[in-house]
Amino acid sequence: MGFEAFKELWSRANADGVRRFDIVLLLRPSQKNKKLFRRYERACGVNDIEGSGVAEGDGFKIVWGDATVYSDMLEAVRGVDWILSPMAFIAPAADHDPETSRAVNITAVEHIIQAIYEVGGQDHIKLVYVGSVAETGDRLGEIHMGRVGDPLKPSIFDFYATCKIAGERAVIESGLKYWVSLRQTFIAIPDAMSLLDPIMFHQPLETCIELNTSRDAGRGLVNCLDVPEDSEFWRRVYNMGGGPSCRVTYYEYLKRLYAIFGIDDFREIMDRNWFALRNFHCQYFEDSGILNEYIHNWGDSLEDYYQLVQKHLPLSLKVVKHLNKIPGIRKFVRRSARKRLEKMVDSKDGTRYWYRSGNVPRINAFYGSMEVYESIGDWNQFDESCLRPEWKRLDHGYDESKSDLGISDLRQAATFRGGLLESESWDGDMYAKLLWCCAFGHSFEASPYLVLKTGHWCPECAPPPWDFDMMAKRNPFFAQVWYTNHSEDEDNFYSADCFKDVL
Repeated sequence: MGFEAFKELWSRANADGVRRFDIVLLLRPSQKNKKLFRRYERACGVNDIEGSGVAEGDGFKIVWGDATVYSDMLEAVRGVDWILSPMAFIAPAADHDPETSRAVNITAVEHIIQAIYEVGGQDHIKLVYVGSVAETGDRLGEIHMGRVGDPLKPSIFDFYATCKIAGERAVIESGLKYWVSLRQTFIAIPDAMSLLDPIMFHQPLETCIELNTSRDAGRGLVNCLDVPEDSEFWRRVYNMGGGPSCRVTYYEYLKRLYAIFGIDDFREIMDRNWFALRNFHCQYFEDSGILNEYIHNWGDSLEDYYQLVQKHLPLSLKVVKHLNKIPGIRKFVRRSARKRLEKMVDSKDGTRYWYRSGNVPRINAFYGSMEVYESIGDWNQFDESCLRPEWKRLDHGYDESKSDLGISDLRQAATFRGGLLESESWDGDMYAKLLWCCAFGHSFEASPYLVLKTGHWCPECAPPPWDFDMMAKRNPFFAQVWYTNHSEDEDNFYSADCFKDVL
């Protein structure tokens, strides 16, 4: 998303030979980044430097540094009017390294906010933060379509999601005059083969996905520059997806992709029980059109994406796809593909490994129990009717039709979350900090906007650790997204160091 946004910025900034605005980048000084941006530096007469430091010239500045180092962030923020922040340290890497995930996805975001205040930009710098659909976790069955304000439910073991929630909370409660959070969906990249990883089997087949192509994601981010200061766009959270034309179930997505790869039916090379039954993320968005009205990010359709994948197939795969049409070689191709996939499901991140090694916590989280895993059966038992579930809109715990809320509405919302509003008065400011208490007796400060409009609640109860079975028993708001695929008899707890089981 970041590089696509940069290319869009570059083309706009230098259109018709006229520089319309300056560009500042904060980039890690990796060999990949150095090579990728060398031609842009040369176009502006900027001399490449070794390692970290500042390279600048002709309206183009690169701070070669680290977002987790405050001085580097401060250098990048000085003199800017806009900050577009798609940075992230994502899964599966984040699930193996929570410390780095916290540093990039929380600390670096806090650095942005701190730097804005230090340079005196809290009333004019516009911050566009990119959140994640992972914040709301799996949305299977009747809750497969969501909207901003639904409960946050980061999937168990998903440290990336927990950090994105904390980073977003910092932005919302920052006190900045201009900010937005764009909860980005799954970004579908043309090089689909690069997505081959054990995490592909953590995704339930009936998961509903409203994807975004990488070029639409980048273009949409840059289009935020066109939103005027007096727009109602600011100080809000949005779901960012590609719209109805980009909706697909994971099952249908795999069928189409593997057909492009030359495998007529992916089920020929994968077993049904390789795929988890719950505990991932993605959904259709009821409200992604709201963001599109502001930044016009809807562009590519699902069919456009499949064409991009076809266009970007590596030569080796094109040869294999051709050979796959020959009966004698066809069997060899399928056997080779299955062996490659078996290595993934039998790795420490793999679902079959969890079962065979007796990793009960992982199996409980992603399947329900060992017994459920053993009862899955083969593809003949897969009921495709699960791909078209009925939809139920979630209750946010107050009268959403009211244009002006009163303190009684806030109290009602708090009660629906199993807690209460401790503040005795409220002046109607949705961004004023009030005192709340959750069902477990934790007192915390939060704005009404954060609680009622974005799905956030008690920061002390937010994972890690994950104690969702207990939370659902006391929080009716959260129970709506938990008991759709969990039993009230379940009693699982996942500690903050639960990730160590796969290291």
